[in-house]
Amino acid sequence: MRAAEAERLQWPLVTAIVDGGGHPVMLHKLDQAQYGSIPVAQAKAETALRFRRPTKAFEDAVAAGGLGLRLLGIDGLSPLEGGLPPIVGGEVIGAIGVSGTHSVQDAQIAQAGADGLLEHHA
Repeated sequence: MRAAEAERLQWPLVTAIVDGGGHPVMLHKLDQAQYGSIPVAQAKAETALRFRRPTKAFEDAVAAGGLGLRLLGIDGLSPLEGGLPPIVGGEVIGAIGVSGTHSVQDAQIAQAGADGLLEHHA
């Protein structure tokens, strides 16, 4: 995990990582991160894993309105950018969720973390 990226930028984030079975592997809260970001980061990671896609896909669908609003009725789905499912050899190896700043910034740190996970599996 590239916590150094968030620390360098001084973003108060929480990062959650789950394995391919959805079991928690790591939870990291930076000192100034709000406690409410803990369950949000976990939900982003779990959503990315369960649906095998970045949570931004759901955020975009909800933002578009119309039929995309139906997603809000799905239990356990977080339609907030910042969740990614790293894929190795066509298999989702787990997921990472980040919360604490704007969703696009959460996604930036999630991508750095996912890149680190993929380097580890290379």
